[in-house]
Amino acid sequence: MTNATPAGKPARPFFSCGPASKRPGWSFEAISGYNPGRSHRASGNRAKLRRAIDLTREILEIPATHRIAIVPGGDTGAVEAAMWSLLGPRPVEAIAWEAFSEHWAIDLMEQLRLPQASARVADYGEIVDLATVDFDNDVIFAWNGTTSGVCVPSADVIPADRKGLTICDATSAAFATRLDWDKLDVVTYSWQKVLGGEASHGMLVLGPRAAERLETHIPSWPVPKLYRLAEKGRILEAVFEGETINTPSMLCVEDYLDALDWAKSIGGLSALCARVEANARVLADWVERTPWVAFLAADPAIRSTTSACLKVVDPEVARGGRVAEAAFAAEMVSLLEEEGAGFDVSSYRDAPPGLRIWCGATVDAADLECLTRWLDHAYARVKDEMFAEAA
Repeated sequence: MTNATPAGKPARPFFSCGPASKRPGWSFEAISGYNPGRSHRASGNRAKLRRAIDLTREILEIPATHRIAIVPGGDTGAVEAAMWSLLGPRPVEAIAWEAFSEHWAIDLMEQLRLPQASARVADYGEIVDLATVDFDNDVIFAWNGTTSGVCVPSADVIPADRKGLTICDATSAAFATRLDWDKLDVVTYSWQKVLGGEASHGMLVLGPRAAERLETHIPSWPVPKLYRLAEKGRILEAVFEGETINTPSMLCVEDYLDALDWAKSIGGLSALCARVEANARVLADWVERTPWVAFLAADPAIRSTTSACLKVVDPEVARGGRVAEAAFAAEMVSLLEEEGAGFDVSSYRDAPPGLRIWCGATVDAADLECLTRWLDHAYARVKDEMFAEAA
């Protein structure tokens, strides 16, 4: 087995699934428009918050019928705000196929404890049979499972005449795929995913049916201020016009605006999706020709194009069970980091042991091509070392 060191390294060896890599060409000068010490309520900063909403609408091609808000707590805060503010009038089901969507199921069943609530959780690499979901109930789900590499194949299964609300955590899908806004009543994401922004800020998109729920339903439980989208049956419209619920980081806002401007400059959503698809193809082609690795999601129809979750399928490694697989993957990750060839490619802590590589729009296909050579090198070296020790 050869383990010759590859020639060259990725120009930007950053493959974390969040915060993801900055856009190509990013530098601190990109956020030089930040005004330290100024209030987010100052006219200039208020205009920036409004611009962030307007550019979000433009690039994601969100209809004018939908409201958009910047909320605290990242994608988590956005999902929780939707759950605490909207749920109650109808039966609700959480369907999950990875760690974060499982958190929504736990919150539904153990925190809100609605009497007509249920949850289904698929194994890693699998997905709940969407044809069995009753969309006359409220349904909570992630479009793309960041920790499992599994995604919804399309929104076709969601009926147009549904009675329930669809609450979609799209944090690893927004800016990477086209979302069907007519089928999704609530969409959430954070800045730290596909556009490589900074953490702690979330985006909440409400369609007309969700807005109607806010106006006609007052939850029976107290809604914390950080999640409050309406008061006494009236939508807090200012929240959807850039008046944030709590103080945002204007430095992070500046960075988000830079990412949105970059997205617009390269051609908007179509160009972003094309970059993601090209990146996903690089890894798919490599996996197809590489016998020691496989996707966690075996079915290509439900495989994520952004968070590529991989497992080592070498029979000698597999004989040692999960502990050996975890140790092998950890050694590979350490070698890549020591060489500066790839950072943050470990599988999520609750997922099966393996690798997780981000293929979002801010990553360059050439860097992924280079990374695959280093992955082959790391595999060969780790196998030589670990099995030589065993011998």
